[in-house]
Parts: sequence; structure tokens; C-alpha cells
Amino acid sequence: MSFAQSLLEWFRENGRDLPWRQTKDPYAIWLSEIILQQTQVKQGWNYWERFMHRWPTVEALAAATEDEVLREWQGLGYYSRARNLHYAAKQIVALGHFPNTLDEIKRLKGVGDYTAAAIGSIAFDLPAAVVDGNVYRVLARYFGIDTPINTTEGKKVFTAMAQELLPIGNASDYNQAIMDFGAIQCTPQSPRCLLCPLAESCEALHAGRVAELPVKQKTLKVRERHLIYIYVRCKGYVAIHRRGPGDIWQGLWEPWLVDEVPAGAVLLRQHVKHVLTHRILYADFYLWEVEERPVLPDDYMWIKESELDDYAKPRLIETLLLMITTG
Repeated sequence: MSFAQSLLEWFRENGRDLPWRQTKDPYAIWLSEIILQQTQVKQGWNYWERFMHRWPTVEALAAATEDEVLREWQGLGYYSRARNLHYAAKQIVALGHFPNTLDEIKRLKGVGDYTAAAIGSIAFDLPAAVVDGNVYRVLARYFGIDTPINTTEGKKVFTAMAQELLPIGNASDYNQAIMDFGAIQCTPQSPRCLLCPLAESCEALHAGRVAELPVKQKTLKVRERHLIYIYVRCKGYVAIHRRGPGDIWQGLWEPWLVDEVPAGAVLLRQHVKHVLTHRILYADFYLWEVEERPVLPDDYMWIKESELDDYAKPRLIETLLLMITTG
């Protein structure tokens, strides 16, 4: 039995029952792929259902405001995905139909090669192989490939191999099969090699190299960043501002960010740790209750404290704000 046939047989018995797999609606499939770009299925599932309930069509999503979309996305992180999702929804509406070729799908904001292949193959049966972390791992181990997956050469090697292995006329099931196989069977840690249908022909298993593959070159060093936030409260109002472009959390809202703490501010928590992909944040959080509104930078505004939940905020800020409500 071929590699592809073995995966398809495994998939028929072990594939995950996911709601976006019960439809060929490209909007629902595209939404799931964007949500799952940097998110585990168990967390993304609820967000997908919420988005589909609130905006059941791409036209409805396009008509929403960016603030509404960011607020619904809150907690998922990587907020550029939400902004791109909203922008792409408007692109689709302007086009008049959901794009159904790889080139058209790739023109959507936030859609790269992997996402385009996933949407194209699953929604439109286009013969395009997906290549993500799961695929890299399965192919590297099965074929014993030690070319680093995060290099230009590695991407070329694995992309070509994935496309060559794609069974004619069944790209949808095969792509979902190899992704599920990597997520369930050939996992990063403690893969289920003893119960693997590919065990007899797996190069890494025979060579005792399962834990070594795939190979990944070391990349950017994780940097640290320190933030000081002041929660300014004045007679039922609080001060917030929207973060601008060119930095983390673009378009999200936060309390007053300062370099120096004003007199009278009370420290609630120091060095709250928050980990991002290439940096670690440490935040100090202060409460400053005043009788008169202090002079703040022009981009800050005052809102009713009771309406703070209406504004999309980074997860770190949500964590800090819990200190206010829980004391």
C-alpha cells in the first residue's frame, strides 16, 4: 500500500470530526483556516462557531466594523489575523464571489501558500498540497530527510515532495489526512510509533531518529520588553488608547502606557510575565484614582468604566484588568 493510500485509510478511521469539515462552504473553510493558523483546534473551535453564528456569511463579516471583529477575536492573539480576515472579507465581497483558483485565493489578505492550498483543495478540490508543521514532521520522519524545514532549500524540498505525493482527484481528503496524522499520530513529542500504520517503512523509526526530525535551524533570539501601565480612574471614567501600526497589538486598546509612574499611583502587580513568539513581556500595573482628569497624550480618550468590555484588548491587558475587578 502506498504512502498516500495508507494515510487515507488511517484518516477514514481516525480523522477528527470537525464542524468545518461538514461543509463545502468556502467561507466557513477559509474562516477555520485563518483561525487555526496560530491556534490549536480545541481553542479555535469555539471561536469559529462564534464567528459563524454572528457573521454566517462573508457579506455579514465584511459589513462589521474592525472593532467588532477584534472584540470577537479577543483572546486568540496574533491580532493581525483578525484585521486581515476583515480586510479579505471586503475583498471577497468586492470580487462578487469567493475566489476559486489558487492565484485568486492567494490575493486575499493574510493568505499564504499553505492556507491557499488548504482552502483550494478542501473547498474546490484543487490539486494543491498543503505544507505546514504537521506535514513537515510526517515527511521528514517517514523519508528520513534532515534538510532544515525553515530554510529556503528545505521549503523547496518538502513542497515539491508534498505535491508529488498528492493523489490525483483526492487532494481534499489527503491534505486533511496528513494534517490529522501529524496532529494525532506522528506528534512532536511521544509519537505513537508502535501503533503507526507506516511503521514498517518509516526511515526515522528504523534509524532511531524520530526525536531528531524534523530539523530546524535556530532563528531569532527571544527579546525581553518591560511595560508600565497606569489604570487611570476618574469619577467612573477610565483612560485608554488604541495602539498604532508598527508594533505589537495594532488596533487594540490599552490603559495609559508610561515611562515614569505618577505620584499617587498604587502598584497592583509587578513583573507580570507574558510570552509572545519572539519576545517576553514584563508588565507593571498601577491604579491611579484622581478627582480631576490629568493631562494625557492626545491619542488617549476617556470612556465609562462600565463600557470597557466593549473594547478589544490584548490578553495581557485583560489579565491586568482582572486585578481591578477581583481586587
